[in-house]
Amino acid sequence: MAGNAKGIVFGSMGVGALMGVLAIVDIALEIPFGGQMAFDIMFILAAALVVYMGVDCLKGMR
Repeated sequence: MAGNAKGIVFGSMGVGALMGVLAIVDIALEIPFGGQMAFDIMFILAAALVVYMGVDCLKGMR
């Protein structure tokens, strides 16, 4: 059961990190989301929050 939960946490952290990278690329190149700065900032903050919560959850599983 714990292995399954870790997989879900790692998956969500991966998706969050991917969204953060895509938002940074969008700020630089205006490609995946159309270059809207407000949305990019919100995506980066949300991605950072998801990754932080994943790390905190993994620490709690020990």
